[in-house]
Amino acid sequence: MLFGSDNWAGAAPRISESLGRHSVGYAPAYGDSDLDKSVEATFNEVFETDCRVFFVGTGTAANSMAFALVMKPGGVAFCHREAHLAANEGGAPEFMTGGGRLCAVDGPLGKISPESLLRVSEPYSSSFNHLGQGTMVSITQSTEAGTCYSLSEIEAVSETASKNGLVLHMDGARFANALVDLDCSPSEMTWKRGVDMVSFGGTKNGCWCAEALVVFNPEIAASSEFVRKQMGHLFSKTRFMTAQFQAYFEDGLWLDLARHSNSIGNELVEMIQNSNRVRLAWPSSTNQVFFVAKREDASKWLDAGARFHLFPTPEFLEGEISGDEQLYRLVASFISTSDDVKALSSVINQ
Repeated sequence: MLFGSDNWAGAAPRISESLGRHSVGYAPAYGDSDLDKSVEATFNEVFETDCRVFFVGTGTAANSMAFALVMKPGGVAFCHREAHLAANEGGAPEFMTGGGRLCAVDGPLGKISPESLLRVSEPYSSSFNHLGQGTMVSITQSTEAGTCYSLSEIEAVSETASKNGLVLHMDGARFANALVDLDCSPSEMTWKRGVDMVSFGGTKNGCWCAEALVVFNPEIAASSEFVRKQMGHLFSKTRFMTAQFQAYFEDGLWLDLARHSNSIGNELVEMIQNSNRVRLAWPSSTNQVFFVAKREDASKWLDAGARFHLFPTPEFLEGEISGDEQLYRLVASFISTSDDVKALSSVINQ
C-alpha cells in the first residue's frame, strides 16, 4: 500500500548490477571514460539525432541548468502554475540564473494552454525594459497532474513559443511514463515537435540517481559545460551515472519499467472508480492518480498503513471540493503490485 511517491522505490536490479560491474578499477573522470561516451552515443540513438547530453544529479539541477543556458538580462521563463519548476524547486531556477524569473501560465489538467501562453508571454517580447525579456517555455511531460500533452498539444505550445522567440524546454522527470502512454518515439515527442531541450529523468523510474539535460539546439549547448560546472553538477565519477543509463536503455528496460508503473496506475484509477468512499479527481493515464476523500477517512487509512500524500488543490479544481474533503495523490512505481492495489482497496472500502 506504499503509494507515496515513485521516489520511494529503490533501484531496478539490472541497474544495480550495472553499477556494481562499473564500480571496480580505473576509468577517466569527468565524463571522459569509454562508458560515458558510449552512453552519450546511446542517447543520440534513442532520440534519432545528434544531441548534447549533460549528466546531472537531480531533476532540479537539470531544470535550473536549462533556464540558465538561455538566461538574458531581466530573463523570464514561462511554465504551468503547478509545474515542479515553479512550485517544488525552492527557488533553485531563479537562484542558479542570478535573478531570472518564473511566470505562471494557466491551463487545464496541468497543461499549458497555448492561448494563455500567448497572452502572458506577448508583453515580454517587446523592448520595454521595465518588464524584462522572455527566454523559455517549460512544459512538464508527464505533467504534475499525471496527464500527458498529446503530440499536437506539444506542437501548439511550440508554435506559440516560437512566435515570441522563446526556447521550448520539456521537464521529463517522468519522460518514460509519458512516452509509453502516447506510444510514440522519443524524437516524435521532442525535437520533431519543436522541443529544444529535455530534462531527462531516470531516478523516478528505477535508477538510483540518474538525470540528464539533453540539448538538441547546438547554439544553446555552447556554454553548457561552464554552467554545469558552476552549478556543482560536473561529477568526477560520471561513470556511476552512465552505468545506470547503460542498463536503463538496454533491451528497452526503461520502457518496461514505465509500462508497469502506468499499468498499476490504471488499476488505481479503476479501484477508485469502483469505490463509493472516494472519487477520482480527474482522469489520468500514467502512474500518478488523484482522488478526493473526506479528511477524516484519509486519516484513518493512513493510520492503517496506507501511504499517499495530501496534494495542493490546483486552480482548475477549485470549487469542486467541499469543506470536509481534500485532494490526495497516489503514485505507482516500478515495484508496485496488483496486490498493493487490492490491499489499499480493502482499507478504503472496509
